[in-house]
Amino acid sequence: MADATVTIPTTATIATTGHCTGIVLAAGRGRRFDPSGLQDKLLQILPLGEHSQHSQHIAVQSAQRMAAVLPTTLVVVHPDALRLMTVLHEAGCVTSCCADAAAGMGHTLAHAVRTCASASGWIIALADMPHVKSSTIAALDAAIRDGADIAVPVYLGQRGNPVGFSRQHRDALLRIRGDRGARDIVRMSLVTEVEVDDPGILIDIDTPEDLLQFA
Repeated sequence: MADATVTIPTTATIATTGHCTGIVLAAGRGRRFDPSGLQDKLLQILPLGEHSQHSQHIAVQSAQRMAAVLPTTLVVVHPDALRLMTVLHEAGCVTSCCADAAAGMGHTLAHAVRTCASASGWIIALADMPHVKSSTIAALDAAIRDGADIAVPVYLGQRGNPVGFSRQHRDALLRIRGDRGARDIVRMSLVTEVEVDDPGILIDIDTPEDLLQFA
């Protein structure tokens, strides 16, 4: 099936039980941020924005915005990222190490789904996208619980991240390998587009200059 879509607004009814499990992928090396590998971009501090009360690490803000909506949220990290794990734990986040993280995002994603394979669905986010609103995550969660197979957020006509997957795609997610992530699953599936007022779904942090966005 070639990329069929259904569009729904963010006013979808939010149930009180059966939430998806949140997965935050934080196992990349971030070489574009610092080719030397000395600086972990996920440990960089975000500038204090207009609506922020305190500054925060990139990965921590990404994880906490997910955890604010989803009772179960897992952050997947590289086994060598000891400082990142410490910072996440100090912030109250739950982490899991993916031994095969160096083989690509697909391995990390499959590891995450395997770790919480009994979930009713998954909202999969990238740790370097800390500006995604919790309301967007809630809308994706609602879409999956309302019967969507896959839910993607759309801002001003552009699809972004995170992406929600129903349990129907568990086996396919577990088979992912390499660097492509879940793009092929999305491309071949019925997708529900969730319209959001959230430019953060399009903004990731790849370079030091990107830190200034939303400052």
